[in-house]
This record gives sequence, C-alpha cells and structure tokens, in this order.
Amino acid sequence: LAAQVGGHTGVQTTEDGSLLLKPALQREVAFYQLVRDGADPGGVVDTSTVTTSGLSMLLPWIPRFIGLLSLEGRIEDPGDVSGGSAPAGGDGPPKILPASGTSTPLQTLVLENLGHGFIKPCILDIKLGTVLYDEGASPEKKERMIRTAERTTSLTTGVRLTGFQVYANDHPDPIVTPKAYGKSIKPEQLSEGIARFFPVHPSSSASSSAPLESTLDSAISSATVRLGLRSTTLLVLLTHLLAGLERLRGGLAEAEVRITGGSVLILYEGDWARAEEAARILQEELTEDDDEEIEVEVDESGQVVFDTASSDVDTDSDEEEQPRLVTLSLIDFAHTRFVPGQGPDTGVLLGIDTLIHLV
Repeated sequence: LAAQVGGHTGVQTTEDGSLLLKPALQREVAFYQLVRDGADPGGVVDTSTVTTSGLSMLLPWIPRFIGLLSLEGRIEDPGDVSGGSAPAGGDGPPKILPASGTSTPLQTLVLENLGHGFIKPCILDIKLGTVLYDEGASPEKKERMIRTAERTTSLTTGVRLTGFQVYANDHPDPIVTPKAYGKSIKPEQLSEGIARFFPVHPSSSASSSAPLESTLDSAISSATVRLGLRSTTLLVLLTHLLAGLERLRGGLAEAEVRITGGSVLILYEGDWARAEEAARILQEELTEDDDEEIEVEVDESGQVVFDTASSDVDTDSDEEEQPRLVTLSLIDFAHTRFVPGQGPDTGVLLGIDTLIHLV
C-alpha cells in the first residue's frame, strides 16, 4: 500500500485493490465532501466560504472520494464468552450487538487506490509545509514539532521525504527506503534523495547513484538489483511530472487552506514494458494536441466560435485500460483547515517550489 511507504497504519484495500479504506476522521471527511460536492453534511465547515477559498482548484489533485462506510452493528461470535454465555447448541438467529465498544472504526473513508493499475508501483511520500503541528495541538506537541521541523529539511525547504520504494525491472520485490532516511538528510542532500527515487538504469547511464546499504531490504542484494528506467523513458516521465507540479502549484496558490501534515504522493511505473508503453501514449497525445485543427466560425449574433476538430473520443473505459507512467496527488487531510481571506499556505507553496527545482 502507498500508505505503508509513509508509515501510516490502519489502511486497507478492497479485494480487487481498486479502493482504499482508512479510518474516517471528521475534518478529513469534511475536506473530501467539500472539495467534491461543495457541501459538508457534518457541519464542520461553513460551506458559504468554499467557492471564495478556491477549494475546487484542488479537486484534480486529490484521490477520488467514493464515500463513507458506516458500521451499524456486529454479529456476536458464539465462541466469544466475554459478553455472556452463548446459546446452547448455537441454535437461533445470530445476536446483533451495537458497534460502539469495538476496536473497529465506526466510519471508514473510501477512496480510490492511487496505486491500482500499476504493475510495479514506485512510490514516494513527501511531507509538505514548514508548520508540522495543528492549531489545536498541545504546547508540548507544538514544541516537539517545531524542533522536528528545525532538525529536518521541513523548515527551510517545505518538504521532507517520508519514505519511498523503487522497483527493478527484473526483480519482483521493491527496495524500500524508510522514514528515517528522510529525517536524517540535510537540505543540500534532497537532490540525492530525489535521484535515488528516480534512478537511471545502468544500461543507459554510467553514473547511476549507488544504493543506500542501510535502506535495502535484507532479502534483496544490492549487487544483483539494478534499479531504474531507461533514460529515454525517465525523461518523458520527469517532463510530465514537472508540468504537473507547476499546475498543482497554480491550484494551491488559489486555495485558502492550511494543509498541516499533508503530503504529495508520487507514483510511477517501474515495469519497463508498461512504462515505455505509457510514455509512448503520452508523446502521441502531445503530438495530437499540436496537430489539432481549430476551426473558427462566426455565429448569427456575430460572436466568434472556436470548434476543435478531433475524431478521438475519450471514454472512462479507455482511460482505465491505458497504462499510467506517473501520477501526482495530494493526500492526508486530517489536519487541513479552511481559512477564507487569509491566502494560500505559503509553507506548502515553498515545498512545491522546492520539488519543482529538484525535478
């Protein structure tokens, strides 16, 4: 799971892997409902401020919100005598107990699984922002988070690498770099971290970065695993990612929110055949956009009408079948606040600017 790369717990996926299930927190639920629907049924946020705070600009960058699952009750286990004696012989209908008092979350947030559809998902979780504590945090936690920001790359760059995994084309298991690496490096070492997440395969570069011995899974030998995509594929990937980061920055510059504890999640395909096919499709789409004919007409009222002539019709099924080269998303909104009239989150914008520079 992508969540495991960042060290999150309590996250599951559906059997087919297409959906992600995570414990529902009130503020995060409100965020997804507001961005998707422009409404907050829970009344956590004043919905009259949504339009003016530029919240809709974030919709293309967040996981698709499916809805909520609510646990209304649970079936008593006849073998569990903790709540009283079980019916003799197990006869009779099962007893329905209230959901309260169980360790299972009463509500579960259902989102698209961003990693679904990738054969070998290379995943990087990047914590955004210079302020790492919520306004409601205790003084002790605020002080601790301030020290964490000062000791890591967060305070001066607005980003911290919180874990990543990278696949080799010829090996079934990923090499995982834990959160400790991101906390240990200095700002000037961020470029090294990004290079380790986007390695160039040795067959196409004589200067690929050496692996970190401390971050390799014990079952994988660094001597036998050659990470990275071919340089031509990687160039298409990074060009596409850079354009996405610039568009994301434009959206965040319009959104009057404070995304405390939020992350940018970058995924790319580590399987060569799949990645190269996705890169080819991206390049063809760019060529088609350049060659697209635009007809100009004047209607009866004298208004100029632009008509794009294209025989291609995009469908949801076509998009689902196409391989993806790279995706860029915002995740983790449990501590996101809406601040209409106060402008964008400058710490988060600093982080995006840092990533643009690094890529």
